Amino acid sequence: MTLTAPTRDPASGTGPRRPLRIGPLSTTHRRRQLVVPLATLVVLALTAAVGLGRGDYPIGVPQVLGALVGLGDDTQQFIVTQLRAPRIVAAVLVGLALGMSGALIQTFARNPLASPDILGVTGGAAIGAVSVIVFAGTGTTAAGVLGGIGLPAAALLGALLMAFLVFGLAWRKGVDGYRLVLIGVGLSAMASALVQYLLTRSDIWDAAAANVWITGSLNGRGWDDVLPLALALVVLLPAALAMTRALSALQFGDETARGLGVRVPLAQAVVVVLAVGLAAFAVSAAGPIQFVALVVPQIAVRLTGGSRPPLVASGLLGALLLVASDLVSRTVLTESFPVGVVTAVVGAPYLLWLLVRGRRRSTL
Repeated sequence: MTLTAPTRDPASGTGPRRPLRIGPLSTTHRRRQLVVPLATLVVLALTAAVGLGRGDYPIGVPQVLGALVGLGDDTQQFIVTQLRAPRIVAAVLVGLALGMSGALIQTFARNPLASPDILGVTGGAAIGAVSVIVFAGTGTTAAGVLGGIGLPAAALLGALLMAFLVFGLAWRKGVDGYRLVLIGVGLSAMASALVQYLLTRSDIWDAAAANVWITGSLNGRGWDDVLPLALALVVLLPAALAMTRALSALQFGDETARGLGVRVPLAQAVVVVLAVGLAAFAVSAAGPIQFVALVVPQIAVRLTGGSRPPLVASGLLGALLLVASDLVSRTVLTESFPVGVVTAVVGAPYLLWLLVRGRRRSTL
């Protein structure tokens, strides 16, 4: 591995890019693009360790680390590895998937307001999940449905169907980002109306359980909930990272991307499929947690100083935001408090700031 003298990147104007060679491979990077993910990873590990120790039975961070490697008494090991670790791991994986999904969609659409929420992914998941709760069958309670695989599977199916419907309607010899967002907004509104109608057809207990799921919650997550998402990420994350070059070209427009040798329709289709898959599996595991995919990519691009949302930094920041939000919801509020409420409190003001900032720019 060799490092050579840094070169100035005139396109971004954010500092020099440093060539990096590893054997026959070479690339360029900025120092902040390496420092930010590493620092985020360290803070994420510390936050997760603190989260594993918080609860009705407090455990110190040294004892938590000992329990994770098989040390300490049996009670601490059981609490850490069986009761709290699945929830923390679910938060990390869901945040990672949502952050990278948002980065993919915002780069593709070239719009900081684009997110899986806008594309109807969460709306489709809500339709599938609420349908299972409402129409599970006579004598089947919402608690029984929530404990099985029926609800996550229905949420995943609903998210995928809605996303591909949006993608199909937006396809015109390729996909225009603004058309995709507009169609997604319309179908999301229709999905929200359908969910509200389904809730009126359910009894009060099922409606209460459905509302908790719609808000987004990590309460009661076990290893059975984590495994499908982990297996999906093993496939989707490397595929998303392999699209880095295509994403760098797509951010400058279709004509420029074609000039750089990118097969634009195919690249757009792959990016959308990957973004939809990441968001769909995340939603099926924890419900439609709002604003993570919207806020995190824009924070990442400002911290790293790049010209587009970075995938790795966005994923790690998404994991950090969700783990920290879950820690706040469990310690400051209550154990079963939906984490989606905390992320909404963080994300809603940011969305308003983006809208106000965009309006000011348009009037200048």
